[in-house]
Amino acid sequence: MSIYKKVLADDFFRLHPMLQKRYAFEEPVFRASGTMNRIVGGPKWLTPLFLFGARRKFIFPESGTFIAFTIVNSSSVNLAGVEEIHWERTFNFPNKTRYFNALMSLDERRMVVKDYLGEPPLVYSDLQFTVMNGGALKIESLDQRLVIGKLEIPLPTFLQGLATVVESYDELRGVYRIHVDVKNPLLGTVFSYEGEFTADA
Repeated sequence: MSIYKKVLADDFFRLHPMLQKRYAFEEPVFRASGTMNRIVGGPKWLTPLFLFGARRKFIFPESGTFIAFTIVNSSSVNLAGVEEIHWERTFNFPNKTRYFNALMSLDERRMVVKDYLGEPPLVYSDLQFTVMNGGALKIESLDQRLVIGKLEIPLPTFLQGLATVVESYDELRGVYRIHVDVKNPLLGTVFSYEGEFTADA
């Protein structure tokens, strides 16, 4: 049973059937491609921080419209016997390829998804998963920590970039739709993107 089925429990079956198929991980790899209609990077004065994040396949400073996008989700079991889901999100800007990668696993005691962002990880976040009316999936980040090697330092609220992700399935067009918004309590939106993708055959 995938970590997403476990964390959502009975609510998993309230997801749109195509989202159930996507998050059940009956196949070990999910591949898809599409277009991000809009990508908004952070404030210009944060560009050095975002460039450092880009080197770690995390957050990046570029903005744009109609950017080619691919996603690969891979399920595996680590040496400790824990299921992990690797997320590789690729954004193909005209002159630059950027990534937004993560590694997720389940904390079964607290029933939250653990999310390590970047490669090697730069930020850790607890994730809360809920099912919205209409069968869309909502993912919200909770407490975050800065990751420095094996050291994890809790971040005060004013330094956190809290993400809200809504993924749905558009039956009319036969596409998955995604909207990601990362906000800081002081600065507002610091990173966001929205668009659509279809599973590769």
